[in-house]
Amino acid sequence: MFPIIALWSHPRSMSTAMERIMRERGDMQCFHEPFMYDYYVNHNNRMMPHFDINEDHPVTYQDVRDMLLEQAAKSPVFLKDMSYYVFPHILSDKEFGKHLTNCFLIRDPIASIQSYFKIDPGMLCEEIGLEAQWRHFDALCEETGDAPVVMNAEDIRRNVKDYVRAFWDAIGLSDIPEAFEWGTKPPEDWQQVGAWHGDVTTSRSIRPLDKDENERKKKTFAELAQKAPDMQRYLEHHQPFYDRLMEHRIRA
Repeated sequence: MFPIIALWSHPRSMSTAMERIMRERGDMQCFHEPFMYDYYVNHNNRMMPHFDINEDHPVTYQDVRDMLLEQAAKSPVFLKDMSYYVFPHILSDKEFGKHLTNCFLIRDPIASIQSYFKIDPGMLCEEIGLEAQWRHFDALCEETGDAPVVMNAEDIRRNVKDYVRAFWDAIGLSDIPEAFEWGTKPPEDWQQVGAWHGDVTTSRSIRPLDKDENERKKKTFAELAQKAPDMQRYLEHHQPFYDRLMEHRIRA
Protein backbone atom coordinates (compact mmCIF):
# COMPACT_ATOMS: atom_id res chain seq x y z
CA MET A 1 0.00 0.00 0.00
CA PHE A 2 1.29 3.45 -0.94
CA PRO A 3 1.05 6.34 1.55
CA ILE A 4 -1.96 8.65 1.77
CA ILE A 5 -1.05 12.25 2.62
CA ALA A 6 -4.06 14.01 4.17
CA LEU A 7 -3.99 17.80 4.41
CA TRP A 8 -6.66 18.81 6.92
CA SER A 9 -7.61 22.44 6.43
CA HIS A 10 -10.46 24.88 7.04
CA PRO A 11 -12.35 26.92 4.43
CA ARG A 12 -10.49 29.86 2.85
CA SER A 13 -7.17 28.75 4.34
CA MET A 14 -5.21 28.76 1.05
CA SER A 15 -5.56 24.99 1.01
CA THR A 16 -6.56 24.87 -2.66
CA ALA A 17 -3.33 26.64 -3.62
CA MET A 18 -1.39 24.10 -1.55
CA GLU A 19 -3.32 21.34 -3.29
CA ARG A 20 -2.37 22.86 -6.63
CA ILE A 21 1.31 22.66 -5.69
CA MET A 22 0.88 19.01 -4.70
CA ARG A 23 -0.84 18.26 -8.01
CA GLU A 24 1.97 19.92 -9.93
CA ARG A 25 4.45 17.51 -8.35
CA GLY A 26 3.01 14.86 -10.66
CA ASP A 27 3.93 11.92 -8.44
CA MET A 28 0.64 11.19 -6.70
CA GLN A 29 -3.08 10.93 -7.33
CA CYS A 30 -4.83 13.96 -5.82
CA PHE A 31 -8.36 14.28 -4.44
CA HIS A 32 -10.21 17.53 -3.75
CA GLU A 33 -12.32 17.36 -0.57
CA PRO A 34 -13.76 13.89 -1.20
CA PHE A 35 -15.36 13.72 2.28
CA MET A 36 -17.43 16.82 1.48
CA TYR A 37 -19.98 14.41 0.02
CA ASP A 38 -20.45 12.59 3.30
CA TYR A 39 -20.91 15.84 5.22
CA TYR A 40 -23.11 17.81 2.82
CA VAL A 41 -24.86 15.11 0.79
CA ASN A 42 -25.00 11.93 2.88
CA HIS A 43 -25.75 13.67 6.19
CA ASN A 44 -27.45 16.64 4.52
CA ASN A 45 -26.21 19.16 7.10
CA ARG A 46 -27.27 21.98 4.79
CA MET A 47 -26.98 22.86 1.12
CA MET A 48 -23.51 24.19 0.43
CA PRO A 49 -23.60 27.16 -1.98
CA HIS A 50 -21.90 26.79 -5.35
CA PHE A 51 -21.65 23.00 -5.00
CA ASP A 52 -22.55 21.08 -8.15
CA ILE A 53 -22.93 17.49 -7.01
CA ASN A 54 -21.21 14.86 -9.15
CA GLU A 55 -23.67 11.96 -9.20
CA ASP A 56 -20.82 9.49 -9.78
CA HIS A 57 -18.89 10.47 -6.65
CA PRO A 58 -19.05 8.19 -3.56
CA VAL A 59 -21.32 9.70 -0.95
CA THR A 60 -20.83 7.89 2.36
CA TYR A 61 -17.73 8.09 4.53
CA GLN A 62 -17.12 4.38 4.05
CA ASP A 63 -17.34 4.55 0.27
CA VAL A 64 -15.07 7.60 0.07
CA ARG A 65 -12.53 5.91 2.33
CA ASP A 66 -12.65 2.75 0.22
CA MET A 67 -12.09 4.80 -2.95
CA LEU A 68 -8.96 6.34 -1.41
CA LEU A 69 -7.64 2.99 -0.20
CA GLU A 70 -8.26 1.45 -3.61
CA GLN A 71 -6.22 4.20 -5.25
CA ALA A 72 -3.46 3.89 -2.62
CA ALA A 73 -3.05 0.27 -3.63
CA LYS A 74 -1.88 1.58 -7.03
CA SER A 75 -0.11 4.90 -6.33
CA PRO A 76 0.65 7.49 -3.64
CA VAL A 77 -2.39 9.61 -2.74
CA PHE A 78 -2.83 13.22 -1.63
CA LEU A 79 -6.14 14.55 -0.39
CA LYS A 80 -7.13 18.02 0.78
CA ASP A 81 -10.12 18.00 3.11
CA MET A 82 -11.74 19.54 6.18
CA SER A 83 -11.52 18.12 9.69
CA TYR A 84 -15.14 18.99 10.42
CA TYR A 85 -16.24 16.68 7.60
CA VAL A 86 -14.75 13.61 9.29
CA PHE A 87 -14.22 14.35 12.98
CA PRO A 88 -14.63 12.52 15.33
CA HIS A 89 -15.63 9.30 13.56
CA ILE A 90 -12.38 9.08 11.58
CA LEU A 91 -10.55 8.37 14.86
CA SER A 92 -12.34 5.05 15.28
CA ASP A 93 -11.33 3.97 11.75
CA LYS A 94 -7.98 2.47 12.73
CA GLU A 95 -7.50 0.59 9.44
CA PHE A 96 -7.73 3.79 7.43
CA GLY A 97 -5.81 5.83 9.96
CA LYS A 98 -2.73 3.66 9.82
CA HIS A 99 -2.26 4.57 6.15
CA LEU A 100 -2.53 8.35 6.68
CA THR A 101 0.21 10.93 6.94
CA ASN A 102 -1.74 13.74 8.62
CA CYS A 103 -0.89 17.43 8.08
CA PHE A 104 -2.77 20.59 9.02
CA LEU A 105 -3.02 23.99 7.34
CA ILE A 106 -4.35 27.06 9.17
CA ARG A 107 -4.86 30.71 8.30
CA ASP A 108 -5.54 33.75 10.47
CA PRO A 109 -9.31 33.57 11.09
CA ILE A 110 -9.66 37.33 10.60
CA ALA A 111 -8.71 36.68 6.96
CA SER A 112 -10.44 33.33 6.46
CA ILE A 113 -13.79 34.25 8.05
CA GLN A 114 -14.27 37.42 6.00
CA SER A 115 -13.25 35.58 2.83
CA TYR A 116 -15.78 32.85 3.63
CA PHE A 117 -18.52 35.35 4.45
CA LYS A 118 -18.18 37.05 1.06
CA ILE A 119 -18.99 33.77 -0.70
CA ASP A 120 -21.40 32.24 1.83
CA PRO A 121 -23.08 34.70 4.24
CA GLY A 122 -25.08 31.79 5.67
CA MET A 123 -22.02 29.92 6.93
CA LEU A 124 -22.34 28.07 10.23
CA CYS A 125 -19.95 28.41 13.16
CA GLU A 126 -18.83 24.78 12.74
CA GLU A 127 -17.89 25.49 9.13
CA ILE A 128 -15.22 28.00 10.12
CA GLY A 129 -13.41 24.76 10.85
CA LEU A 130 -10.65 25.65 13.32
CA GLU A 131 -12.24 24.04 16.37
CA ALA A 132 -12.55 20.70 14.56
CA GLN A 133 -8.96 21.01 13.34
CA TRP A 134 -7.66 21.52 16.87
CA ARG A 135 -9.68 18.62 18.27
CA HIS A 136 -8.54 16.43 15.38
CA PHE A 137 -4.90 17.44 15.86
CA ASP A 138 -5.03 17.01 19.65
CA ALA A 139 -6.62 13.56 19.36
CA LEU A 140 -3.92 12.42 16.90
CA CYS A 141 -1.19 13.69 19.25
CA GLU A 142 -2.69 11.75 22.14
CA GLU A 143 -3.20 8.61 20.07
CA THR A 144 0.22 8.46 18.41
CA GLY A 145 2.46 10.43 20.75
CA ASP A 146 3.64 12.53 17.78
CA ALA A 147 2.42 15.92 16.62
CA PRO A 148 1.40 16.10 12.94
CA VAL A 149 2.87 18.86 10.80
CA VAL A 150 1.05 22.19 11.11
CA MET A 151 1.50 24.91 8.47
CA ASN A 152 0.41 28.53 8.59
CA ALA A 153 -0.78 30.17 5.38
CA GLU A 154 0.73 33.57 6.17
CA ASP A 155 4.11 31.93 6.86
CA ILE A 156 3.94 30.14 3.51
CA ARG A 157 3.22 33.37 1.65
CA ARG A 158 6.22 35.07 3.22
CA ASN A 159 8.61 32.45 1.83
CA VAL A 160 6.79 29.96 -0.37
CA LYS A 161 9.58 27.80 -1.71
CA ASP A 162 11.60 27.39 1.49
CA TYR A 163 8.49 26.79 3.55
CA VAL A 164 6.94 24.20 1.24
CA ARG A 165 10.29 22.46 0.95
CA ALA A 166 10.43 22.30 4.75
CA PHE A 167 6.94 20.74 4.65
CA TRP A 168 7.97 18.21 2.03
CA ASP A 169 11.05 17.29 4.04
CA ALA A 170 8.97 16.87 7.22
CA ILE A 171 6.68 14.31 5.56
CA GLY A 172 9.39 12.55 3.54
CA LEU A 173 8.77 13.92 0.04
CA SER A 174 11.46 14.88 -2.46
CA ASP A 175 11.95 18.41 -3.77
CA ILE A 176 10.28 19.05 -7.14
CA PRO A 177 10.96 22.71 -8.12
CA GLU A 178 8.54 22.62 -11.07
CA ALA A 179 5.60 22.34 -8.65
CA PHE A 180 5.68 25.97 -7.55
CA GLU A 181 4.03 27.32 -10.71
CA TRP A 182 1.02 26.04 -12.59
CA GLY A 183 -1.11 26.76 -15.62
CA THR A 184 -4.44 28.57 -15.57
CA LYS A 185 -6.57 25.54 -16.49
CA PRO A 186 -8.05 24.14 -13.25
CA PRO A 187 -8.22 20.40 -12.53
CA GLU A 188 -11.43 18.76 -13.73
CA ASP A 189 -12.60 17.75 -10.26
CA TRP A 190 -12.60 21.40 -9.14
CA GLN A 191 -15.54 22.10 -11.41
CA GLN A 192 -18.01 20.88 -8.78
CA VAL A 193 -17.01 23.81 -6.53
CA GLY A 194 -15.49 26.13 -9.14
CA ALA A 195 -16.94 29.36 -7.69
CA TRP A 196 -14.92 28.85 -4.51
CA HIS A 197 -11.55 28.83 -6.27
CA GLY A 198 -11.48 31.83 -8.58
CA ASP A 199 -8.20 33.27 -7.31
CA VAL A 200 -6.17 30.09 -7.56
CA THR A 201 -7.52 29.22 -11.00
CA THR A 202 -6.57 32.61 -12.45
CA SER A 203 -3.14 32.82 -10.80
CA ARG A 204 -0.02 30.82 -11.59
CA SER A 205 1.53 30.65 -8.12
CA ILE A 206 0.95 31.59 -4.48
CA ARG A 207 0.83 35.37 -4.10
CA PRO A 208 3.37 36.86 -1.63
CA LEU A 209 2.08 38.51 1.55
CA ASP A 210 2.56 42.27 1.42
CA LYS A 211 3.54 44.15 4.56
CA ASP A 212 0.23 46.02 5.03
CA GLU A 213 -2.15 43.20 4.19
CA ASN A 214 -2.82 42.00 7.75
CA GLU A 215 -3.80 45.50 8.90
CA ARG A 216 -6.11 45.91 5.91
CA LYS A 217 -7.77 42.59 6.74
CA LYS A 218 -8.41 43.70 10.33
CA LYS A 219 -10.00 46.93 9.16
CA THR A 220 -12.18 45.17 6.57
CA PHE A 221 -13.25 42.54 9.10
CA ALA A 222 -14.38 45.21 11.56
CA GLU A 223 -16.42 46.94 8.86
CA LEU A 224 -18.08 43.71 7.69
CA ALA A 225 -18.79 42.57 11.26
CA GLN A 226 -20.83 45.73 11.83
CA LYS A 227 -23.31 44.39 9.28
CA ALA A 228 -22.91 40.70 10.17
CA PRO A 229 -22.38 40.28 13.94
CA ASP A 230 -22.03 36.50 13.58
CA MET A 231 -18.58 37.11 12.12
CA GLN A 232 -17.32 38.52 15.41
CA ARG A 233 -18.96 35.72 17.37
CA TYR A 234 -17.38 33.10 15.10
CA LEU A 235 -13.99 34.78 15.46
CA GLU A 236 -14.18 34.80 19.25
CA HIS A 237 -15.14 31.12 19.23
CA HIS A 238 -12.40 29.92 16.89
CA GLN A 239 -9.50 32.23 17.75
CA PRO A 240 -8.36 30.13 20.78
CA PHE A 241 -8.16 26.99 18.63
CA TYR A 242 -6.14 28.83 16.00
CA ASP A 243 -3.78 30.10 18.69
CA ARG A 244 -3.22 26.57 20.02
CA LEU A 245 -2.46 25.22 16.57
CA MET A 246 -0.08 28.10 15.90
CA GLU A 247 2.05 26.92 18.81
CA HIS A 248 2.87 23.78 16.79
CA ARG A 249 3.47 25.26 13.33
CA ILE A 250 6.65 24.47 11.46
CA ARG A 251 9.00 27.21 10.31
CA ALA A 252 11.02 27.40 7.12
